[in-house]
Amino acid sequence: MRSGVIAQKLGMTRIYTEDGAQVPVTVLKVDNCQVVAHKTQEKHGYTALQLGVGTPKIKRLTKAERGHFAAAKVEPKKKLQEFRVSPDLTIPVGAEITVDHFVPGQYVDVTGTSMGKGFQGGMKRWNFGGLRATHGVSISHRSIGSTGNRQDPGKTFKNKKMPGHLGSERVTTQNIVVVKTDTDRGLIMVRGSVPGVKGAWVSVRDAVKRKLPDGAPKPGAFRAPAAGEAAAKE
Repeated sequence: MRSGVIAQKLGMTRIYTEDGAQVPVTVLKVDNCQVVAHKTQEKHGYTALQLGVGTPKIKRLTKAERGHFAAAKVEPKKKLQEFRVSPDLTIPVGAEITVDHFVPGQYVDVTGTSMGKGFQGGMKRWNFGGLRATHGVSISHRSIGSTGNRQDPGKTFKNKKMPGHLGSERVTTQNIVVVKTDTDRGLIMVRGSVPGVKGAWVSVRDAVKRKLPDGAPKPGAFRAPAAGEAAAKE
């Protein structure tokens, strides 16, 4: 199991293949995504990498947070996230993961926070059919209808699908194809849409339901923490 990356959603566009077909893609930017810390089986009970991206306001960092970044000898980060990895696929602390960590044609899973849509009715939130357009129905065409039963049990059960808050929840879109990567600009272009608004942070990792391509670098593609040389691969 390899590490994923934290990327920022820039928006959607389209690119053209060699035969002239257009492919809708979401552009994700990976900028200075560094390994901040290691989680080990001996100390924490599992093996993972803590990655960080973004530049925060220093005055908003606590003393503990400043010490955490100082121990890793990396610049303070705005967002931190852990990725479970195999013990033999860890990446050194301070290394910067690059976009050629993923290869064109491979499948990835993208996780983000969906767009918030506020309070919505049952038809939009749960795809209910609504009431009739005639036969005595007046004004209430988009209502959800009856929500309870008769005298027995005489109540509405919990978890009943009803109108309410829609969106602003953690969503994972699986099996998205990586169409193209741009190492110079730090861009990953994936086919179709991904959760989140423009500018939102998303995590990109190898698809759990697909086999990792043979050309994918292990433990990953990254710039060494000290020399900052080209991506290291196996």
